[in-house]
Amino acid sequence: MAKYTSLNIDDKGIATLTLNRPDVHNAFDDVMIAELLQALKEVEENASARVLVLRSEGKNFSAGADLNWMRSMADKNYQQNVEDAGELGLLMERLDLLSKPSIALVQGAAFGGAVGLAACCDIVLAQPRSSFCLSEVKIGLIPAVISPYVVRTIGERQSRRYMLTAERFFADEAQKLGLVNDVVDDFEEPLNNLLDALLANSPLAVTACKELIRNVGSRPINKDVREHTIKAIAEIRVSDEGQEGLSAFLEKRPAAWLNKN
Repeated sequence: MAKYTSLNIDDKGIATLTLNRPDVHNAFDDVMIAELLQALKEVEENASARVLVLRSEGKNFSAGADLNWMRSMADKNYQQNVEDAGELGLLMERLDLLSKPSIALVQGAAFGGAVGLAACCDIVLAQPRSSFCLSEVKIGLIPAVISPYVVRTIGERQSRRYMLTAERFFADEAQKLGLVNDVVDDFEEPLNNLLDALLANSPLAVTACKELIRNVGSRPINKDVREHTIKAIAEIRVSDEGQEGLSAFLEKRPAAWLNKN
């Protein structure tokens, strides 16, 4: 039974994964990381799950790594630290590669590794006073495991600034940097609008679109990329959902997946 997180998948296929350590600002340790990994595995393998919402209880989204957990790692050897960091790396990878669309709701502070969680989600909503900080260098560390996702999201130039200075920045700046999509006073209405939009789409096409973005993003437009896009559209056109979607459009009727919502 989960100790620091909860996962609920409703009848619409909305999987809500909640960080639940508000007493320590949802800081994560090895236990929470293991729980999050298991929850993401369940969402990935559950055919009825259509979209993931990542949120947290309390005033803050997450303070990043738990200080007591980091202190314990200082007493372990190099190999043990490699293994421990590997679990956090796997968490970021599993969230980033999740085949279902993901939405993060960020309230309060998102520090350190929590910025990585946001960068791995497809869509991020934040409240106006939400703040972000890549704070690792302040305590003699570096944001190594989350760096591929953060640099990809906000770019190398801005990463040089915020990773090196460990400055705190707020939601409006995070939106300018590309880390946050929308700044909202309250999550529920914007979240419901996003969920309605996502659930109206072909599940297979959404998954294929996420894979397409990963394959063409940040790559030069060359023969390999062009051939990949040609094969990708051909494959989706002949798929069951591709055929159903085109038929429904031409026949001016709801597609079959809409009847399941």
